[in-house]
Order: sequence, then C-alpha cells, then structure tokens
Amino acid sequence: MHEPSPDPVAAAVVLAGGSGTRLGAERNKVYLPLRGRPVLAWSLATFAAVRGVGPVVLVVREADRPLAEQVLAEHAPTGVEVVTGGRTRQESELAGLRRLAARIAAGAVDVVLLHDAARPLVGRPLVESVLATARESGGAVPGLWRDDLAAAAPDGHGLAGPSPEGLVAVQTPQAFRAVPLLAAYEEADRCGFAGTDTASCVERFAPGVPIRRVPGDERNIKITYAHDLLVAEHAVRDGVTPV
Repeated sequence: MHEPSPDPVAAAVVLAGGSGTRLGAERNKVYLPLRGRPVLAWSLATFAAVRGVGPVVLVVREADRPLAEQVLAEHAPTGVEVVTGGRTRQESELAGLRRLAARIAAGAVDVVLLHDAARPLVGRPLVESVLATARESGGAVPGLWRDDLAAAAPDGHGLAGPSPEGLVAVQTPQAFRAVPLLAAYEEADRCGFAGTDTASCVERFAPGVPIRRVPGDERNIKITYAHDLLVAEHAVRDGVTPV
C-alpha cells in the first residue's frame, strides 16, 4: 500500500529584482536596512509564519546574489530557495514558477503567491486572506479603492474629467492556482507577452480563472522613494509589524 499523499501547500515567490535608482540608493532597495533588518527580510519572515505556506522562493538579480545569500544567512528563516531572475519582472516570475514546476505537476503545491520584496510590511492577515480566496475562486488580488484620481487630457496638459469609478490600487501578494498560473506564464513566454502584473498575464492566457479582489492593506506600502522608507521606519516604530 502507498502512503497517502500529504495535503498540498501554497508556495510563495518573492521578487527582489528591483534597484535603488528612484530611492537615490547605490544598491537594490530591498537590501537597505529597515529597523535593524534588510527590507527583504521582513516579507520573507511573514510568509514563513503563515500556516499553509510551504516553499518560499526568492528571485534575485545575478549581481545581487551575494547580498541575498548574506541576508538569508543572517536574517531570514531557513529553507528559502534562491533563483536568478530575468531581464523583466515577468521573466523573473517565470523563473520562480519554474523552480516550483515539478512540485506543481505532482500536486504538492496548489497555489502560488507572488510578492514584491519592496513591500516589507505585508501582514499575515492579508496573506491569509489572499491565499484563502485563491484556493476558493482561482485567483486573488489585493487592492485599495481609489477616489483621488482624475483622467488626464490626451495631450497631457490639464484634466479630462474624473476617473472611472471602481478603480483600485493593486498590491501584492497576488495568488493563483498553481497549474493554470504556470501554464499561463509558459504560454506568455512563447508569445513574448509581458504584462503589468501577475493578474494581467492570467487574464490573457488563463481567462477561465476567476480573479477576485480582496481588501488591501494601507500599511502594505511599496518602498519606491526615500520617503517611503521613512514611512515604513515610523510604522514599525509605532508597532505596525507584519506578523
């Protein structure tokens, strides 16, 4: 008799392929310190603490690999798998998915969460909500309603009126059932398609997968400019911790 197969788990792919250009830093922003730990280490710790998340794959630039290994040795949970990404976000996401391909095919991984390492304050409740919704519906994207936007005139000068209703500011992690997600990314690669985020690729190449919005978190900010890092510093100092 064969041993029963263990229940499948989710996997997290954390993308760390950015830079520090807009922040004014000389190195990739995810390796800058945030209250004693590199920015990258915060989200890795959050995913490791979520029940039901198994493998965590970190996608890095080749030039950053020594820095990544140092962060993992000094600040991150054990067992994080490191792969080298590509020239674009989509190529990097595909590199992370290919690392999981055998486990996806075997049914050991049923959902994949993809997250930007520049969002260090992602909290465990948001991860759990996105994961549960993806398991139930097929796909989940966190987003915050936006009512402070306006449409620009075609020539770029002036405004053309209020923006359409129902717009949301999209965050990560975005989560999808693993089999159609991997298939969509492989097809996108064959077609040379590059989407704006994970959901755009799934919408194009796996249109049968429903994508649900879940409420985002105002604290789940993205470190893009220098003041974003200061905001994150104050948030952590005031007791806003991701786990």
